Amino acid sequence: MPFSFKNFLKLHKVSLILAVLSFVFYYTFAYHLQRTDFIKLLTLFVALFFFCFKLIQFEKLNFRFLLGIGVIFRLIFLCIEPNLSQDFYRFIWDGHLVFSGANPYLHTPDQLMENMVSMIPNANILYEGMGSLSARHYSNYPPLNQLVFAIAAFVGGKSIFGSLLTMRVIIILADIGIFYFGRKLLKNLNRSPHLIFWYFLNPLVIVELTGNLHFEGVMLFFFILAMFLLSIDKWKTAGIVIACSISIKLVPLLFLPLFFKYLGWKKSIIFYAIIGITSIVLFLPFNTPEFIDNYSKTIKLWFSNFEFNASIYNIAKKTAIHFDAKPWEFIKEYGKITPLLTIATVGLFTFLPKRYDLNRVIWSMMWVLTIYYFISTTVHPWYAIFLVLLSIFTTYRYAIIWSAAIVLSYFAYSQSDFKENLWLLTIEYISVYGFIIYEIIAHNNKK
Repeated sequence: MPFSFKNFLKLHKVSLILAVLSFVFYYTFAYHLQRTDFIKLLTLFVALFFFCFKLIQFEKLNFRFLLGIGVIFRLIFLCIEPNLSQDFYRFIWDGHLVFSGANPYLHTPDQLMENMVSMIPNANILYEGMGSLSARHYSNYPPLNQLVFAIAAFVGGKSIFGSLLTMRVIIILADIGIFYFGRKLLKNLNRSPHLIFWYFLNPLVIVELTGNLHFEGVMLFFFILAMFLLSIDKWKTAGIVIACSISIKLVPLLFLPLFFKYLGWKKSIIFYAIIGITSIVLFLPFNTPEFIDNYSKTIKLWFSNFEFNASIYNIAKKTAIHFDAKPWEFIKEYGKITPLLTIATVGLFTFLPKRYDLNRVIWSMMWVLTIYYFISTTVHPWYAIFLVLLSIFTTYRYAIIWSAAIVLSYFAYSQSDFKENLWLLTIEYISVYGFIIYEIIAHNNKK
């Protein structure tokens, strides 16, 4: 054994033990966990967050070591079906539709099972797996995301495992890209590059993206690449890349007005035109008279029908019910107000700040997204991942706390009727609101 390796083992013994324990816990998470076992799930998450914290604390300057174990942790999930999400069944379903030349925005799975099911391999398995909620609605995944699904369907063919493997490889590569460009962006913004590990080693990121195949990671790859391009003044190329990010998940649409004061009105006109043209080109293959109507109906459901892990909405609903309001009527009324509050929030953060460099743009994005989540009716655990990435480019760390606390919302997965425990949600949001208040006071005292 070379002396250098012996020396490494001696100097990094504790870190290696933490890495091995993390490996074992991630393996247990992937292969020996049922989502109905909430206590086991919570225990694994708590331990993994502790290991993550200590690994970054001990090895924050050892980039190769932390990058290597981060990749290894993701590879653990490579050959297993997601155990906390069934969305992948719909991904593969949509992928086969696109690959066969059909438009996923025109027919629900329920409709296709009656007429056109022959074009989809393993149709019965996919249909049963995605669940009735997904099966009765049109696809809500934007076009570039559909292209990824189609690639997975093409590579996987008739094999569900082959499609899963393809999607996982794409998501892992996207995370490595986030690490690479995120580190460069941190340097360009005069921040410590080790902060990228709060994203790359975060257990929520690893479990929800690589493990459960959510495509926030691919969206964030394009997003962070666009921010890096802006930091080196390649704003025209950044406009194309941001459009790609929007075409994976629509969330970055919230941030478009925030670039106005940063770029100035002349550049902004060109910048927004580039984003608009690129988006139109990406949506064009799917455009039909029915597309806009079907897609908008599906998007509206998130504001007026679905609820999960909500904060302010739950308080408002309980108050309204106390005064004899009907829950199914209240959520529809609340859903009308949410977009207006979101627009007002974006407007405030667009025009109020006097200084508007890229640091301020990302800071504003973090707060806009935070407020949007606070007023939303639905905040799935993987939604917090975007906040985690944004927060590392600021001096605020409440998003990391939230990425740990949001695990409490998984309790609903352990119930056959997905009923939430409001006491657990209260603990989650008290910890988040409490830490935000603490950080705001601490930042104000430093001024």
